Amino acid sequence: MKVIFLKDFENKGKRGEIKEVKDGFARNFLIPQQIAIEATPSNIRMIEEMEKVAERKREKKLKQAKEIKKKLKETSITINMKAGQDDKLFGAITSEMIAEAIKKQANLEVDRHQIVLEEPIKKLGIYKIPVRLAEGVEGEVKVWVVREK
Repeated sequence: MKVIFLKDFENKGKRGEIKEVKDGFARNFLIPQQIAIEATPSNIRMIEEMEKVAERKREKKLKQAKEIKKKLKETSITINMKAGQDDKLFGAITSEMIAEAIKKQANLEVDRHQIVLEEPIKKLGIYKIPVRLAEGVEGEVKVWVVREK
């Protein structure tokens, strides 16, 4: 029986692939578990249409990511922190704080998981922080960490 895989399945098939599998395996396992559906002409058309919609969404997301990248390049964020001697901060600046500052100061939505910090910032200074916006699109934001007055 030919089936269309709805999900990646270990060593059998990847999402969207059409493969020939044993009838019992398809009827008793793949179809009831919603891992695959039977490869009828109407199901094939439905899957192709879903792929087109998914591709359009990916293109839209990529376009938005490129726009945000351009805006981030022109943006610099200032974060005020209390600091002691040797410019060491009382506390640390995390990706969550940077995301919040970008939202408030630049009016851009960036998730804290997109901000790539090797370790929290613990000193005053100017930092260029990479931001992973989408697959293949990485921007950079300049963060000024200044002493709170």
